[in-house]
Amino acid sequence: MSEDLKVEVPMEKHLVHSHAHEEDIPGTVNLRVAEGDDTAYGQALFPVPAEDPNDPLQWSNTKKTIILIVCATYSFLGNSALLGPSVYIGLYSKEFNITPTKASGLISYPNLAFGFGSLLLVPLYLKIGRRPVMLGSMLCFICGLIGASQATTFNGLMVARVFHGLGSGVCEALPVQLVNDIFFLHERGKRIGYYTVALCLGATGPLYAGYMLAGGYSWRLYFYVEIAFAGALFIVAFLFVEETAYKRVPPSNVSPTPSSPSTHSAEAKEGGLHVEETPPAINTAIPKRKTFLQTLKPWSEINHESEFFMMMIRPFTYFTVPAVFWVICTYGIYIGLGALAFNFTFPLKIVAPPYNWKEESTGLIAVANAVGYLLAVPFAFTSDRFAAHLTRRNNGIREAEMRLPVLLPGMIIAPAGLILYGLTAQHDLHFMGYMVGVAMVNWGGYFYFSFTLAYAVDCYNADTSEMLIAMNLGKQAISFGMGVKLLDWILERGYAVVISGIFTAVLLVNNLALIVFWFYGKKIRIFTARSWLGGWHAKRAKEKMVH
Repeated sequence: MSEDLKVEVPMEKHLVHSHAHEEDIPGTVNLRVAEGDDTAYGQALFPVPAEDPNDPLQWSNTKKTIILIVCATYSFLGNSALLGPSVYIGLYSKEFNITPTKASGLISYPNLAFGFGSLLLVPLYLKIGRRPVMLGSMLCFICGLIGASQATTFNGLMVARVFHGLGSGVCEALPVQLVNDIFFLHERGKRIGYYTVALCLGATGPLYAGYMLAGGYSWRLYFYVEIAFAGALFIVAFLFVEETAYKRVPPSNVSPTPSSPSTHSAEAKEGGLHVEETPPAINTAIPKRKTFLQTLKPWSEINHESEFFMMMIRPFTYFTVPAVFWVICTYGIYIGLGALAFNFTFPLKIVAPPYNWKEESTGLIAVANAVGYLLAVPFAFTSDRFAAHLTRRNNGIREAEMRLPVLLPGMIIAPAGLILYGLTAQHDLHFMGYMVGVAMVNWGGYFYFSFTLAYAVDCYNADTSEMLIAMNLGKQAISFGMGVKLLDWILERGYAVVISGIFTAVLLVNNLALIVFWFYGKKIRIFTARSWLGGWHAKRAKEKMVH
């Protein structure tokens, strides 16, 4: 038997082991280190990986990073393709002989398809796998872009735009799902932060589109450029993004040993590994790692346990879960401010006296957007590190709320930036007031985008897919509601009242919810878990058993 074991156990790669486990309350995890555990920040790793090199948690950091880069780039391209043509509304109005309001539908309707696409695509990737849905959505995205670049009528352009918006709609949910699939608990905050930056920088699309137009090029060039990058990304995704769905059987009660793989044979022979009276051989038959050619298979196994239509219904129940509702409000409010309030008002103000900028320069507000997010990137690691510090102080018990204190600076700085922006617009102050205000809002927004989402994933790790659908639907509705009558409100009440007053108050109330979840988050989780709805969610999560 020992000779067989030597053949089966791969010698070239150490497999990660851990005995961490989630307690009875979702979001509370025991990270105390047992003998033989691999650790990070002095704590056991969670989720507990299977002793299988094909488990995504066992993959190399290089492979995981490539997958994250592909997903983040897809998010950037999807958002930039959606928002970039907003600078062409006047041009579309003249070319197709329609009103500017009707031409603006080329932005709003694809945006609606983009948001609601997750209602279809997320249940689909749970049913047939992440890889086929990602590759299929990319092909849909590319085909839509090609159609838009060749469209000669308004209706043709609208159909193509809705098609590529629907296809790329999964690019907001899939990166978070893959982070949950391939990274451990102590890595999620930083990785979700990187994805968040790429997602938010997609809002700089109008800047590039505007300068292409100012350079004398056709509006079609923007779609050609998007097609080129999307095509290259599809090739990279096909080669390197392996299926990350993995049915992980809960670990058995195996007595841990600190040995390396090279000693497994001797220990098994001596009975060093045992599960009560079960022969040790059943725990040592480690599968072989798939070959590179096997990972290129574009389809995956169908998950017959996943209920496609129920998955389209269950997400609506998460609107009643406080932590998820907080994330929905956070995304909706910040997107409503950044993508709508700033982009609607800055072009109006900056081309009028006393600024008198040229129209093609109005896209420079995207620079302030980018600066705010990029200045926040160096702090991407803070929630993971701070949570690890508090976990050590708490004798190895990790609470989901332990990453929240790092939101404190953003809680104040973002509303302060909004006040600055509104007062600058009201009193025609120096244009740097707009730039600094937007950068401050986005700097604080980065923390709230990244770490409230990471907090919700920590709270309800097994229900990530349902949460993502609820978040995408909710944030689209809130951001749309904030922007639909924005200009009318400002004309009636002024920039100071609406932006520095009403919008700042709404943002501050949302940000102050941090205090509630920081001190009472665990009690809220306990109450939610013991409710009928919490029991139903827990039952569904156990039935899925897929991380």
